[in-house]
Amino acid sequence: MKIDRQAVEKVARLARLALSDDDIAVYQGQLSSILGYIEQLDEVDTADVPPTAQVTGLVNVLADDEIKNERRDKLPVDVPASDGTSIKVKGVFGG
Repeated sequence: MKIDRQAVEKVARLARLALSDDDIAVYQGQLSSILGYIEQLDEVDTADVPPTAQVTGLVNVLADDEIKNERRDKLPVDVPASDGTSIKVKGVFGG
């Protein structure tokens, strides 16, 4: 697949890259070669290949959230603000 100069300039603009005319010519050839290789992959018959998102067989191990040491009765009484079970603090994000 042949990539034109305008496509390279658009990608460079989106990536905030300042390319010289020589750079554009080099990248135009390189991107065309890459897309040509990807077109070869379109020729491979994958009809009998099941879709997969992960090939290592690993599985996420998740633990249930649980309170192991509930000490709400020890909540300090001299904090600036609380709701009886939690200490309220100022937000970190936002305005």
